[in-house]
Amino acid sequence: MTVPETTATTTATTATTTTTAVGGTSGAEALRPHAEDAFADELKALAAADDRPRPARWRLSPWAVATYLQGGTLPDGTVITPKYVGPRRLIEVAVTTLATDRALLLLGVPGTAKTWVSEHLAAAVSGDSTLLVQGTAGTPEEAVRYGWNYAQLLAHGPSRDALVPSPLMRAMADGMTARVEELTRIPADVQDSLITILSEKTLPIPELGQEVQAVRGFNVIATANDRDRGVNELSSALRRRFNTVVLPLPATPDAEVDIVSRRVDQIGRSLDLPAAPEGLAEIRRVVTVFRELRDGVTTDGRTKLKSPSGTLSTAEAISVVTNGLALAAHFGDGILRPGDVAAGILGAVVRDPAADRVVWQEYLETVVRERDGWKDFYRACREVSV
Repeated sequence: MTVPETTATTTATTATTTTTAVGGTSGAEALRPHAEDAFADELKALAAADDRPRPARWRLSPWAVATYLQGGTLPDGTVITPKYVGPRRLIEVAVTTLATDRALLLLGVPGTAKTWVSEHLAAAVSGDSTLLVQGTAGTPEEAVRYGWNYAQLLAHGPSRDALVPSPLMRAMADGMTARVEELTRIPADVQDSLITILSEKTLPIPELGQEVQAVRGFNVIATANDRDRGVNELSSALRRRFNTVVLPLPATPDAEVDIVSRRVDQIGRSLDLPAAPEGLAEIRRVVTVFRELRDGVTTDGRTKLKSPSGTLSTAEAISVVTNGLALAAHFGDGILRPGDVAAGILGAVVRDPAADRVVWQEYLETVVRERDGWKDFYRACREVSV
């Protein structure tokens, strides 16, 4: 028996409304607003200017979704800020995948904006990025399929009223985009419960002799970490259900500085921190240190370096600079200086106290100490490294 679409939709809508009400926080007051709230004006402007064909239940056309992610200027002069700085073709492939019946897997090393891209894609396509399953080693099958209200179940037995839909089930019923974060961290048997959903577009409910069929517009965006291979490797059957897009690290120092500056500025505004441009020189320095240690060679290519055990990702650079701005704002003059970022860099680089500390000390003495204009940074790093 197939569950009527209206019944499933009502259940999903009720669950979504309840979540919002329980939160009790408006988008303007939230510490970290959802993408559809933070960029509501841009999404509205794109929808008004978008005259291209839209897939079923999409808020925007594929062209407009790509523009939302990559940025641009609309005919009325509205500036769409870039959410992802990288090859446009990757975003076009990702958006096109969502317009088909194939699910999308965003793959990459930590800090390559997989979650960020996933959230913004869902916001632009469906207007709701909250239909999310967070993958962990303890993620149960109920998080992917459905669970039960045990008070209702014991009192009245299995029924639609006792069933608690998962985010995926709600997305299927409403024709929306669901997100699965850190797919490879989910136990293999729970991963495989996705196979029927992705291939047959249906979710059986054997306890009720029913099923939920996905309506047009439904799709799934999953993210996975390159470094997690072997944790819970995807089965070949599941991997075939995804079209994989690999998100690379920023190609150039300037691109990475741009990404860090934009994100720090966005985060800083929500925390009332000083504007990031005041510390652009330090942002570039942090990015340079991370890239050189990550690549195992100095920017000029003359000196080979040992790389530490950490990833030194763009996301970690954003965290170091944001923390530095907070130090500058609350314990300094509001301007980002070497002493504000030194401790954060040390914490990011030295993950293994024995091996990584040797790598860091060698880098300080052979590269930082001899570099023109880096004396203050060298002294600040030496102070926190003691």
